[in-house]
Amino acid sequence: MSRLKQITEAVRDAGSLGVAELAGMTGASEMTIRRDLEVLAAQGVLERFRGGARSLLLRGEEPPFALRTDENLDAKRRIATAVVGLLADGESVILDSGTTCLEVARLLHDRRMTVMPLSLHAVNALSSSTTLTLLVPGGRPRPGELALTGPLTLASVQALRFDTAVIGCCGLTAEHGLTAFDLEDASVKRAAIASARRVIAAADASKLTRTALAHVAPVSSLDAVVTDADGDAGLEAAGVTVVTA
Repeated sequence: MSRLKQITEAVRDAGSLGVAELAGMTGASEMTIRRDLEVLAAQGVLERFRGGARSLLLRGEEPPFALRTDENLDAKRRIATAVVGLLADGESVILDSGTTCLEVARLLHDRRMTVMPLSLHAVNALSSSTTLTLLVPGGRPRPGELALTGPLTLASVQALRFDTAVIGCCGLTAEHGLTAFDLEDASVKRAAIASARRVIAAADASKLTRTALAHVAPVSSLDAVVTDADGDAGLEAAGVTVVTA
């Protein structure tokens, strides 16, 4: 776990913590902790006060995109490579928002297929491609996350039919299915799943033990889950193919 994530979670769980407490917890110097708190304050994660910081995140709220970008990066890249290996040239693909799906987008840059990304981060990653057909949906980008949401996004997704939907998730369990932190994001994910002939979920191991606020779909709606975990008996028992990256 990165130090910034460790600090974010500790302050969120406690409500507020002092610099000395955070230094003792992380093993970093108090000067380093102060710099980290300035970075997190600039991202809107917490608010500084003399000698410490208080959280601006609610429990159960998704950490900012910038904080998640480098989290479990090696695993996300392995997952992205495995996902792309399941896609054939000529396919039409709807690509969800999120940091793992952004790694998928980067690997699709030189492929010959039609791709509709659901975040401006992925649109930007694919915009210079000379080989794929890039479809850009309408909608309102969520600040920081730049995931496209709202009625214009839903209309764009519902107007098309895709060979494959690649879906990211905040949580995925056999019992509770695929879940998301944001209600509007959950609506877009549901529309993407409904628009595709095949659904592949991309989820690192941390997501397989988590359930977020908004229910997206049961695991029965998924054809495959690509993860870095050593399989998941619950998902497999539900008939989902689990691919370990």
